[in-house]
Amino acid sequence: MNTLTSLSSQALTPDFYDYEPNPIASVVCEGDFVCVFWPDDVKLACYKFWLRENTVGQGGIDLATRECILDPADLSDDMSVKSAVVDSAGDLIVQWCHDQQRSVYHSGWLRHIAENQHRPSSWLPMAQAWTTSSMDEVPRVDGAWALESDEAILALLNNLMVSGACVLENSPTHEGYLLDLAERIGPVRDSNFGRLWDVRADIDLAGDAKTNTTANTGLRLGPHSDLPTRETPPGFQFLHCLINDADGGASTLTDGAALVQALEREYPEAFELLCTRHWIFFNRGPGIDHRWSAPIIDYLPGSDIPTIRAFYPVRAFPSMAVEDVAGCYEALRLFHRMADEPEFELKFRLTAGDILCFDNRRVLHGRDAFTGSGKRHLQGIYIDRDEIMSRGRALNRAAKINA
Repeated sequence: MNTLTSLSSQALTPDFYDYEPNPIASVVCEGDFVCVFWPDDVKLACYKFWLRENTVGQGGIDLATRECILDPADLSDDMSVKSAVVDSAGDLIVQWCHDQQRSVYHSGWLRHIAENQHRPSSWLPMAQAWTTSSMDEVPRVDGAWALESDEAILALLNNLMVSGACVLENSPTHEGYLLDLAERIGPVRDSNFGRLWDVRADIDLAGDAKTNTTANTGLRLGPHSDLPTRETPPGFQFLHCLINDADGGASTLTDGAALVQALEREYPEAFELLCTRHWIFFNRGPGIDHRWSAPIIDYLPGSDIPTIRAFYPVRAFPSMAVEDVAGCYEALRLFHRMADEPEFELKFRLTAGDILCFDNRRVLHGRDAFTGSGKRHLQGIYIDRDEIMSRGRALNRAAKINA
């Protein structure tokens, strides 16, 4: 496996990483493919156009940007491999027929592709579905030094990749801190709520909040995911607890990945309806009109874990055949009842300095009703999944180098 140490080979690579040389044993040309073999019988078949695109310099990979500058329209039938050999450093050497150029491909870089270390899942821990029997509390990371410590950020991100949730505890309690934390992770995703938004509850003894919005009342919020009205809902949500002396209002989390697995296993007909029949989600408000049509369990392209679109205040209309509506409502009732069952739902209390971080497209979050008086003030941001994964890969690579 590529250990990202300094090179002993002189070959440049099509990215900015260093790879440990992994000398090639032999090379065979098979039609338009160059097949590379290592001593342990690992093989990589390289198509001629792909090799030409990944030639560093020579009109392939730009040295400054490490991006390909070869327009596919310029790929010519004349681009064929004249010869392919292994040099003394164990790297691949290809000579081209049409221009007689000689291209060098680093053995460690080629090997990391053969080992699938170039895929989106690379350098990220594998997601693990959980129920309350397998994870009885949300993972916690000490966030006291998160603005200075890569180790704290990496522990947070890896927990988010694995379980979809983590609490960064012992954080400062001043307003706007989430924006400072985001500088250590990735860009904040803006929305109609703003980059940084407040969730406040100021509850009197009668249990009523002095506001006219549901999130700021003492009412219960069932398990849900935010912004299903968007083509791609925000990836991760961060909720920073600044004050919480209210009675009741326990936070809840349900792993949608485990819930979907249980539905598919135990209620396949309901699962099929939830995955295939569409609803229209509609954000109604002065000056905004966000709408999207999708299933409740939405397998977006490129993702093994589905996006859960389960926010009933904005699920506005069935968008399906009339004969499917009744069955889909039954499946929907089942979905939400299961999301609330103790088998799937964790309950815990946020305290000042806790930052609850979770995968908004995977983990359903909610809140019990408040039962008495007190104040509760949270601030929230969204950060897209792409940014979380990018930062996680970079920090995991760096940790491997420094190990």
